[in-house]
Amino acid sequence: MQALVLEEYMKMVYREVADPVPGPDEVLIRVRAVGICGSDIHGMDGSSGRRIPPVIMGHEAAGIIERTGEGVRDWKKGDRVTFDSTVYDPGDWYSLRGFYNLSDNRKVLGVSTPEFKLDGAYAEYVVVPQHILCRIPEKVSFTQAAMTEPVAVALHAITLTEFTPEDTAVVVGSGMIGLFIIQLLKIRGIRRIIAVDIDPGRLDMALELGAGYAVNPSEVNAGDKVRSLTEGRGADIGFEVVGTTETIATAIDCIRKGASLTLVGNITPRVEIPLQAVVSRQLRLQGSCAINGEFPEVLRLMEEGRINTSALLSAEASLSEGAKWFDRLYRKEKGLLKVVLIP
Repeated sequence: MQALVLEEYMKMVYREVADPVPGPDEVLIRVRAVGICGSDIHGMDGSSGRRIPPVIMGHEAAGIIERTGEGVRDWKKGDRVTFDSTVYDPGDWYSLRGFYNLSDNRKVLGVSTPEFKLDGAYAEYVVVPQHILCRIPEKVSFTQAAMTEPVAVALHAITLTEFTPEDTAVVVGSGMIGLFIIQLLKIRGIRRIIAVDIDPGRLDMALELGAGYAVNPSEVNAGDKVRSLTEGRGADIGFEVVGTTETIATAIDCIRKGASLTLVGNITPRVEIPLQAVVSRQLRLQGSCAINGEFPEVLRLMEEGRINTSALLSAEASLSEGAKWFDRLYRKEKGLLKVVLIP
């Protein structure tokens, strides 16, 4: 089969590789659409430490089952499917308690670390275990379904966060996940959403998709501006969707005393935290890890037309042209958000 391979850092090559073979409890999927994730961009240059070459990346995908292993019972050739990015043990201590995203020895499709390597979906075919599959509703396209994973990441972060419709939410980072968080907060009834980003175009999109206010930290002090919109207190809940020292500090400055901040961004292994601000203002910081069963709800929202994916889709392109699109995204070409590759 043909695949887009990270052969070495900053070198993506479209070439022939061996076809994957499904095990007894696995299915072979012909990939019909696969999204380029920001984590793959940071994997390409080695900054994340989670894409050690050579590896086939790609974990946001959808396709058609081509073949099933002998132990597969509920799936058949021709089924339209998408799948979770986390490969976990269903019998693990955490999985049995409803936290499969925290499963010991879990793996992620398209990721390569010193502990594991699992080739992903930038290829004509990919193999996944049957227990991470999800059926695609008839009204949902393959390209939409390939965006289920980032929407589910956003929904998981929201599910972990306590709030009421009267609360004010601040979302620091208006990239893919941040824009989905804004849409989902709106669906969940939050009346006042403040988007924070340094890109004017992304702030415009945040306003289009449900934010009531847009704040650019390169133009104003974000914390002061948020406090001016919240009777001098700050936001009741916050979401940090970048993952750098600077943006986390901005998010902490934007929330009120006693507020909670959900950390979603994960592009660097370590950051600095303004500890005294966290302690003296009694803030609650929590991480949000991947997905934990949100796929069915996301697909339902897509089927009902309540999640706008088309506004975030910048291009659909052939997988053979993937290296070019990786380069354009890496250079932060203006106006580019989500690119979906078609094998």
